[in-house]
Amino acid sequence: MSTTLYDALADTTRRRILDLLRQGELPVNDLVAALGVAQPNVSKHLRALTEAGLVRARPEGRRRVYALRPEPLRELDVWLAPYRRFWAERLDALEARLDAMDDMKGSED
Repeated sequence: MSTTLYDALADTTRRRILDLLRQGELPVNDLVAALGVAQPNVSKHLRALTEAGLVRARPEGRRRVYALRPEPLRELDVWLAPYRRFWAERLDALEARLDAMDDMKGSED
């Protein structure tokens, strides 16, 4: 069974791995040290992230170095866009309401 983008992002350890890889490529051992998680578990998460297309691995000598692949995150960005607009509209309305309350309070003083 292949891991989808949303399945991969649902796990906190996988999101932490992506956060670490935003800074640049890292070998598995560096991820293990940064996460404080056993190497087999990190490898399991990296496999899921690779299946989802979020990371790529390249051999470097005897080790594998992992890097973030941001392209699949565009799918997520497109999906989130209407929700960002939804919240922006509500926050704008809240700001307008608070400004009106301040104006009313200022005229009472």
